[in-house]
Amino acid sequence: MAKGIRRFDRRIRPAEDTDVFPAIRDDDAGEIPVPDAEDTGEIPVQDGEHDDEHASLETDPGSPVTDLPGGADRWSGLRDRSVALAKYLGRRLVQISAVVLAWLSRELRRRLPQFGRALLPRLTRLGASILAGLLLCSSYPGFDWWWAAVIAFAGLAWVLTRPATTPVGGFGYGFLFGLAFYLPLIRWISILVGVTPLLALVLVCAVFPGIFGLSAVVVRQLPGWPIWFAVLWAAQEWLKSTVPFGGFPWGVVAAGQTAGPFLPLARLGSVPLLSLAIVLTACSAAAIALEAVSWWRTSRQPRTGEEAGEEAQVADAPPAVVLPAFCICLVFFATAAVWPQVRHSGTGSGNEPIVTAAVVQGNVPRLGLEFNAQRLAVLANDVRETRRLADDVHAGRAPQPDVVVWPEDASEIDPLRNPDAAQQIAVAVEAIGAPILVGTVLDASRPDAPAETNTVIVWNPKTGPGDQHDKRIVQPFGEYLPWRGFFRHLSGLADWAGYIVPGKGSGVVQAAGIPVGIATCWEVIFDHALQDSVRNGAQLLAVPANNANFNQTMSEQQLAFSKLRAVELDRYMMVASNVGISATVTPDGRELGRTRFFTPAYLDNQVRLKTTLTPAAKWGPIVQGSLVVAAVAVLLAAMLHNGWFTELNRRLSALTKNVGTTPEESDDDPPGDDVAADGRPVKEVAADAELDEDGRYSARGPVQRPGKGDI
Repeated sequence: MAKGIRRFDRRIRPAEDTDVFPAIRDDDAGEIPVPDAEDTGEIPVQDGEHDDEHASLETDPGSPVTDLPGGADRWSGLRDRSVALAKYLGRRLVQISAVVLAWLSRELRRRLPQFGRALLPRLTRLGASILAGLLLCSSYPGFDWWWAAVIAFAGLAWVLTRPATTPVGGFGYGFLFGLAFYLPLIRWISILVGVTPLLALVLVCAVFPGIFGLSAVVVRQLPGWPIWFAVLWAAQEWLKSTVPFGGFPWGVVAAGQTAGPFLPLARLGSVPLLSLAIVLTACSAAAIALEAVSWWRTSRQPRTGEEAGEEAQVADAPPAVVLPAFCICLVFFATAAVWPQVRHSGTGSGNEPIVTAAVVQGNVPRLGLEFNAQRLAVLANDVRETRRLADDVHAGRAPQPDVVVWPEDASEIDPLRNPDAAQQIAVAVEAIGAPILVGTVLDASRPDAPAETNTVIVWNPKTGPGDQHDKRIVQPFGEYLPWRGFFRHLSGLADWAGYIVPGKGSGVVQAAGIPVGIATCWEVIFDHALQDSVRNGAQLLAVPANNANFNQTMSEQQLAFSKLRAVELDRYMMVASNVGISATVTPDGRELGRTRFFTPAYLDNQVRLKTTLTPAAKWGPIVQGSLVVAAVAVLLAAMLHNGWFTELNRRLSALTKNVGTTPEESDDDPPGDDVAADGRPVKEVAADAELDEDGRYSARGPVQRPGKGDI
């Protein structure tokens, strides 16, 4: 059916050269002659009945349109106009680019000197912040320079206590400190997901030290600022371990102290107390150094005339180091008091029952995500290594274990649904003659949604599956994906995340009558996971882990958390990783044995079952909550001390007064009543007078004001 000519169809128009015929009377010929198209050169306009033919002329390159008179000229004209338009646009684009470049050049010439002048006085603080972050990273395994954390926080405290550092500047320096700390610390994440997710995580983590820096600048004028700095840092670690998506505790200061002398403090107050002690020691040392330098400089300044009297007394007065020195002594005294108990537990002296526990490291076929496609091979490796242990036991080369711990995801195939996987596990259990804690993944799907649980099953000889622990703290963006629909639009990596759902339970399983506390891989970095297990009766702790997607650096850092938990909770720790590092850790943080990375191996050691509850196990959550409450209270007190509430109230009152007054009303005070002789406000003069009276920076917290233009 023919279609009418549409709005945007091209119409064929008459040619430009048209012959004009004179009028002819009807009586001359009886009709008006109509010239042929060939004679006039006119191309008739098609009507609706010939639309199909017209469409074919537009679409078919071989249509007769190019053969019609004037057709080639039209196409040539269109090409010429297109070329001219393109040249014109190109010239305009070049002109616009030149204008933009000229503007940028002028702005750079104008602003670079300003930027340089603003950056120059801050270079020292910027460099100190970066260096402090790198030093804190070096306290972690790899370097194990535990003392570097003390130097790091001393340097950061110096930056944050400079009079020129404002709250906004404190956030910036803290953020820069966090970038320098977290980027080298967790760079192994890029092995799995690439550089972009790594940078995103580092940026999020760096925000929390930035918050600490801002808060520290707010409270630095309070007396005893080293104490408040330490409290604020402990509160910042709690916040980072809580939000977002359940938190990310990796990077707590305490985890870098497993090789240092302050580790026993974890038994008193868990991770928060140990982190607080390191920061308190560092800030107190910084306060002593600052006071000593200030006193030395003041004593060497020449004094003449009327200033000699009072300034001489100030210079001769000892620096304010009593409180910082007391804090350092308190930390050392507490460490010395608890160290004998920790050492006593680690040497095995006592009447606790002794059992033999083994960990098996079966290894994986190769590094990376591909191992998930080789689930049967991974399970076969663990079975093979367990049978090798059984052969050594039967040959008398190893003691008979009472319980065996396999790694996380030792059987990626659900053994409760797959008879082949169940058969292989049963063979290993019968060979060793002891229950095996099998890390596996169980299907928990519902008709409307896929779901799995990351589970540790106690597989008993003869009776088969027994108690099980479902992982309660699952890893976001790995084991599950929050806001899956949203992140799927941002990255194709979103579909890599699993559908693991958190489980419920006490965190304790019974294996051969032994109550074993379980923290599966990711769970070990959270304070409450194993604290709950110990309070629920665990006498031995186990950490099944899957590190096949990462490297040895990550495994060393995770092992540091296991050592920290062993000391904190006074329990032997069995760490079983599929590729390493597997280890048996004593209650004082030492290693009874460890495996090499990417090497099939087993560990078979005697351990003691312990039932005591440490102060950290009893009161760890209370200590953490108290520090958070103290941090909030200190911030409020600092705001009150700094006059923020008074200033806010004054402005609100002034705003209310301005709204309620009429133009005819006037202030009864004489003009300039609130202005000093030099034109400055009276409040500013009073503040400066207070600063002149005692201008030395001390731990007692003199009032300090930033210089103009400083951050």
